[in-house]
Order: sequence, then structure tokens, then C-alpha cells
Amino acid sequence: MKSFIKKIWVITLNTFKEAVRDRILYSIVFFAFLILILSTIMDVVTIGQRAKIIQDMGLASISIFGALIAIFVGIGLVYKEIDKRTIFTIVSKPVTRYQFLLGKYFGLVLTILVEVLAMGTIFLALVYYTSGYINPRLFAAIGLTFLELMVICSVAVFFSSFSTPILSGMFTLGIYLIGHMTRDLYEFSAKLEGTFLAVILKILYYVFPNLDNFNIRAQVVHELPIDPKYFFYSVLYGLLYITLLLFVSSIIFTKRDFK
Repeated sequence: MKSFIKKIWVITLNTFKEAVRDRILYSIVFFAFLILILSTIMDVVTIGQRAKIIQDMGLASISIFGALIAIFVGIGLVYKEIDKRTIFTIVSKPVTRYQFLLGKYFGLVLTILVEVLAMGTIFLALVYYTSGYINPRLFAAIGLTFLELMVICSVAVFFSSFSTPILSGMFTLGIYLIGHMTRDLYEFSAKLEGTFLAVILKILYYVFPNLDNFNIRAQVVHELPIDPKYFFYSVLYGLLYITLLLFVSSIIFTKRDFK
């Protein structure tokens, strides 16, 4: 068991180091920090709502730019190894393909964790600077945002296990956008009850990740009540979806022909 975990951990660290060196990572983080800083001057536009605007824009920025990092870095994790032919060296060693894929996933998650911590620290510092206090529920909002990004990472790894970076990027971005509209899909399907399109929309609703489950931005910013059970079910849903997607990804990657 220790050997199994050690092999995954080695790949995780190598993936993390490789992702950190990626220039696109720094450019995205730069823009994320820029938006967080610009949010402090929004009081000029909306008088008296400065604190709420900073919280809303800050949480949204962490989600959006974190997703961009997951997509643009994650889609090339597997393809780079295949393109450089280093995949043959890796799989020839006592490392199974699913260990390799899990290592890539956790390396990407580790990268996202570091970026979320960095952006979250700056965000909370801005909140404290402008309002004089930090709402404890902001930590929960950031935590659920990170879980959302973990789901996006699993989607990116899933598509990268069998597709090219361009297609993987398009598919993952599409999943991210649709994932925030799944409730709309369900409501729309209810209006088309009894039609073939309604069946398709319901299938999409259950297959695609419901990313709004991890979005409590409105409740936190406007100080609305949140049922404690909501956190439990959101975390359970996210972990189950990630596990299932990584399982399917491992099966596909194991059967993939690199020639």
C-alpha cells in the first residue's frame, strides 16, 4: 500500500512542479489578482455596497480563474507525455496507467490548491481592509469553490485521457459552462414534458456535474441562512462525481493505444 501511494505521490509532485513552471499559470493568476484589486474601487459605482461587491467579485474571480487554470493546465497533462514519448518510459516502469493518471490528477489539484490559497489570502485581506472583519462563512464558500475546481480537474483529466488538448479544452470549458446551467436545463425540460427533447435535457442534467451545488456566493454575500446539511450533501456529491469520473478515465486510459 505504501509503495502504491508513493508512486502516485512522485507523479503528483512532478506534475505540480511542471504546472508551476507553465507561463500561462502565472498570467491567469496575475489577472485574478488584478480583478480582486479592482474590486476595491467599485464603491464609486455602487455607493454603500463596497463590501458586498468585493466579496461577490472576489469569490467569482477565484472560481473563474481557478477553472481556467484547471482547464488550460489540465488538458495538456497527459498529451505532453504522449507527445514527448516519455509515456513509454513511465509505463515501462512498475507504475500502472491508473497510478499515472491519478498522479496527474492530484498534481493538478495540488496546483489548484496553492492558487486558491494564494487568491483566497489576498481576497480575505481585501475584505478585512474594507470592512474591518471577515465573515467566517467566506471560508466555507472558498472551500466549496475549491471542491468545484476539483470536479473541473477531473473533467479535464477525463478528456485528456483520450482526446487532444484543443478538443479537451473545448469540452471541459463546455462542461464548466453547462454545469452552471443544469438547473435551467431541468426546469426547461419540465416545460417540454412528454417530448424527446425533454428526455435529452434530463439526461444532460443527470450526467453533467451540477456546479451550482458548490456556489453559495449569494447566500454568503447577502447573509442568507444556509442549511448545514447542504454542505454535507454538496461535499458528498462532489467526491462521488470525482471518484466516478476518475474511475472511468482510468479504464479508458488503460485501454488506450499510444502508437
